[in-house]
Amino acid sequence: MSTDPSTPAAPALALAQGRFAGPAEFAQCIRQALAAAASQGWREIVCCDPDFADWPLGERAVAQALNDWSRGGRKFTLLAGDYGAIARQHARFVTWRRTWSHIVECRKNAAHPADSLPSVLWGPNWVVERLDTARSTGVAGADAERRALVKNRLDEFLLRSTAAFPATVLGL
Repeated sequence: MSTDPSTPAAPALALAQGRFAGPAEFAQCIRQALAAAASQGWREIVCCDPDFADWPLGERAVAQALNDWSRGGRKFTLLAGDYGAIARQHARFVTWRRTWSHIVECRKNAAHPADSLPSVLWGPNWVVERLDTARSTGVAGADAERRALVKNRLDEFLLRSTAAFPATVLGL
């Protein structure tokens, strides 16, 4: 990072605030969040969804944002009911996950039906939550109270979860 005062600082990435509607707006929220995580140095990201089928995890820009974000001291947690869609649809994410398996934890919650899991990306400064997954409508924002409530709910699901979606499959 330059300390030269004549060098302009990179502009802060604007994250969506308020309601969003539709798959395109939801996907854009996810892209923005991961880009912001990289540029702002978020220490932790938690993503939860029944299957991540309609998340933009396989996109080149998302993989690049995750690469830019990845470094020591970071933690990325995924919680899903089923990881089949990720394996089938998001090859770039699977490759990134394999490379960075030491900072990525994948969990499965068998205590609840997969469709009861929230669809959320939580970060320390911002959260996006789909309230209706069928219509991809929800709320995004930096409200501290909302972030705390979402994090508490995610922590409860994570407490009853088990390791899943290994980075590599060893066989004989």
